[in-house]
Amino acid sequence: MRTRSAVHRTVLAVDVQGFGDQRRTTPHQLVVRDGMYRAVENAFGAAGMSWAECHREDRGDGLVVLAPAQAPKSSFVELFPHAVAAELRAHNATRRAEQQIRLRLALHAGEVVFDDHGVTGAAVNLTFRLLDAPVLKEALAESPGVLAMVTSGWFFEEVVRNSPVADQTAFRRVRVAVKETATVAWISRPDHPYPASPEAPSPKQEEPGQTGATVTMTATSSDSGRVYQAARDQQITEA
Repeated sequence: MRTRSAVHRTVLAVDVQGFGDQRRTTPHQLVVRDGMYRAVENAFGAAGMSWAECHREDRGDGLVVLAPAQAPKSSFVELFPHAVAAELRAHNATRRAEQQIRLRLALHAGEVVFDDHGVTGAAVNLTFRLLDAPVLKEALAESPGVLAMVTSGWFFEEVVRNSPVADQTAFRRVRVAVKETATVAWISRPDHPYPASPEAPSPKQEEPGQTGATVTMTATSSDSGRVYQAARDQQITEA
């Protein structure tokens, strides 16, 4: 077997809460899977990222997406999570309980290697360990919202802390111990944020008279008029 070169990717994984619940029949699960894919794909478009350029692998009750190195990592914590939550709320508003969706979402980035069967690498492994962390499952279970997100320590330090938009005080530092992995990660609940914590990193200093970055983007999807409430005062309004 020939040696393959590693490439850098942003790794995103999602998992549906309670996908295997006995109340969900196969037709219910099909609706859930369709809604999950639609929510993530539409959120990519709303955040200005190319879905077509991403490598995607199905996980039955979830999905892993590898975005190319040139995709801005900041979009994954500024626009994307709020767009996903808005898509999920729109889906749930017209579906019976067995077809509704709540998601866990994990973010990391690093070197991966593609082969004839898919992709592998420590970055992929860590992303799935974060996704399976009991503390993330608890964060979603305790929230009235539809989305709980975890980032690796690296992603938080390099992306969240350096974002002029993402509210780092809405993240909570947690310890994750799953299988062979023991690490520090950061959890947020985009559509039902934690209150600002004195233990959270200090907010970035802003120029006098400024309250944060304001970005307005127009996105297109089948549900016109939907508004994605982004971090701080950032919004995406659909045409």
